[in-house]
Amino acid sequence: MKKQKDFPLDIRISFHKIVQQYRKQLEKETSTLSKEYIEKMLDYVTSFPALTEGLENTEDLMRFKDPIQILMKDLFPEILSDNQIKAVSIPFHSVIFNSTNKFRRILDQAGQDFTLSMRNLNEDLDYIFGCIMILNTHYKFDIDFSRPLFYDIPDESGILRHYRIDLNSDFADIEKTERSIEIREEDVDLLLQNIENIELWKEKFPPKSWIFKGFTIISLTDVTVEDAISDLKTTLLQRNVSGKEEIEKFEEIFKSIYKIPDLRVGFTIFNEQETCFEKLGGHGAPSFILNSEEENDCRAAMGDVAFENLVKEHNYFTIANVENYARKTSHNLLSENLEANKVKSAILAPIAKYDKLLGILELVSYRKNELNSVNATKLEDILPYIITAVERNKSEFENRIKAVIQSECTSIHPSVLWIFEKEAKKFIKDLDEDGLASFKDISFEDVYPLFGQIDIIASSEARNEAIQRDLLDQLKLIREIVVIAEEVEQLNIYEQIKFRMTEFEEELSGSLNASSEQKVFNLLQREINPVLEHIKKQTPKLEELVNEYRKKINTETEIIYNHRKNYDEAVQQINRTMARYIDRKQVEAQKIYPHYFERYKTDGVEHNIYIGAALSNKKVKPFDEVYLYNLRLWQLSTMCEMENRFYQIQVNMPLKLEASSLILVYNSTLSIRYRMDEKKFDVDGTYNARYEIIKKRIDKAFIKDSEERITQRGKIAIVYSNKADEREYLRYIKYLQAKNYLGSKVELLELEDVQGVIGLKAIRVEILYHLESENSGEQVITYEDLIDELS
Repeated sequence: MKKQKDFPLDIRISFHKIVQQYRKQLEKETSTLSKEYIEKMLDYVTSFPALTEGLENTEDLMRFKDPIQILMKDLFPEILSDNQIKAVSIPFHSVIFNSTNKFRRILDQAGQDFTLSMRNLNEDLDYIFGCIMILNTHYKFDIDFSRPLFYDIPDESGILRHYRIDLNSDFADIEKTERSIEIREEDVDLLLQNIENIELWKEKFPPKSWIFKGFTIISLTDVTVEDAISDLKTTLLQRNVSGKEEIEKFEEIFKSIYKIPDLRVGFTIFNEQETCFEKLGGHGAPSFILNSEEENDCRAAMGDVAFENLVKEHNYFTIANVENYARKTSHNLLSENLEANKVKSAILAPIAKYDKLLGILELVSYRKNELNSVNATKLEDILPYIITAVERNKSEFENRIKAVIQSECTSIHPSVLWIFEKEAKKFIKDLDEDGLASFKDISFEDVYPLFGQIDIIASSEARNEAIQRDLLDQLKLIREIVVIAEEVEQLNIYEQIKFRMTEFEEELSGSLNASSEQKVFNLLQREINPVLEHIKKQTPKLEELVNEYRKKINTETEIIYNHRKNYDEAVQQINRTMARYIDRKQVEAQKIYPHYFERYKTDGVEHNIYIGAALSNKKVKPFDEVYLYNLRLWQLSTMCEMENRFYQIQVNMPLKLEASSLILVYNSTLSIRYRMDEKKFDVDGTYNARYEIIKKRIDKAFIKDSEERITQRGKIAIVYSNKADEREYLRYIKYLQAKNYLGSKVELLELEDVQGVIGLKAIRVEILYHLESENSGEQVITYEDLIDELS
């Protein structure tokens, strides 16, 4: 066939099967009239033998137009020609003939320049589908290769209509040729595993190696609405649905559904907190409800009737004639905005889920009555997908707000997230409108601070000791290798290496200074490593020893990392456990009264708490100082529990660390400000800076007239300056003693003055520890007993 594309089937349009059908019908026909008609029709058609032998050129179709139409009369009844969209075709080719009147009208309306072609036509894939047709028809395999086929044809208004194609291949045969290759079952297995390998398929089914003899009948069904809904789903699944391109695509879909070429789509967000309408941010959909305004009160924006329908009842609100509506409502804001946009009819559809209104979808037309309460029902199949998309976009917008906060402010505690979200909304709005935005500092006045820390005692000394032991172990390993090397060959360099190592061992045995590790590293790099390279070449045993040594050192630092690893892992596990514990306890504490909380992991865990009326966005629960007292008691009991956890998790650790705990009581309120440059909350103002100074220095403070630090293992220190605070915490201590959190020994102490801080006092009380015993249940013990247990 001329102009036939590369295909495994040699297409020959033949009507032999329908002729066979008529002959069979003639044998059974009882009606004289019908019998006479069939006989005359067959006599006429058989005078054109090419119709049954097969036409190879599409040009011949015009030559045999009349006999073909006569043969097709039963399949294409004239009485249905204006209603059915039907034609004769050949498989996987855009060749049609003998089409119905309706099919021809559709093509005429598409315009002279329109070329009919199937959607997503893929010649390679069509070739493979042709091969599968051969496998199923000739070899009787049952390979499912069905796929939906569509024509996209514009109508007279330019709106793209979508038609699903149904194929009928009852009137076709597939025949072998001399070029056909016999297909075995293993060939099929190979082919089905290589659907993308077109060359393999062409090897098994060479082009035109099989004959398709017959024709197919295609029937079209208008699926524009269904296809538009499918496109709508795809569009809504995409990100940034509010973007300009997505909104244009959105409009095209609704144009197809409503058959209105200039239909416009708008959207207005509903702000439940403020009971107002807001515009979609960025370059998204317009709002015909608000027009040029950014936001407006819901009732004021649309009047009572529309408000009740949309906001209260979540029903459609349709305006078939905007001019009449404007006259009846005395030109309310909604009608004024619609008329300002030359809108003549409109559908306003609520986007609501779980009885919560998310926004309003707006469809508008520039002709009256085009949009009305009747065709508003078309939205019922569409709205569920829009609701899902709006819900997702709302969630994404909230995440975007949080992302701005995270980017601009790092992690923000939920108790103050509300004010950062408010500022983030302003930030996004300014950025979308002007391309410039800045995140302002946020401050809270008159808040009470609480500070506490659980610290690893002598952490620097413990770390240095671990480094020292690792370095000494490494030098010892090297010495052992050098001693064995001396037995193999006597070299003065070995004596010199041992001498150098002795020097370093003596230095490390004293105390570790800042340069000790670097000195050992330099010794290894410049003096020892080259010698070890020589040693490993001497004997297999020495090579094995050197390799074993190198397995024990860290590949990055080339220093042994055993004791330090134990220390680092112990600190990490302690900090991780302490942090998780206080985070969990915080969930309970927030129920007392919403407050700001932050904690830091250093060599231990410290936390800041701020509580006050300014921090709460919920005015329904006014702040009272009783919430402060409750939170102080919570902090003290939680610190005792954290000390218990500190030692409990060390039961199976190779390294045992000790802790000291401290609480700072500050009686006055202060102001805090979130500083954008440092991305953290800090006290605001010179007067309030005293609080930060005390925090930084009290853990190093000494008891007055002594060399004893206020922080001690097994005890918690409560630092204060006001007699009222002392009385308050003594009440808490008495209560916690009754609950076996604290021991009986309570010390009232004065602290030495430190730079910038005078007049501080402290209560120090021993912590009781709880151990589980298999025989006697829970035991309450002092710190000394605890150390004995852990040892």
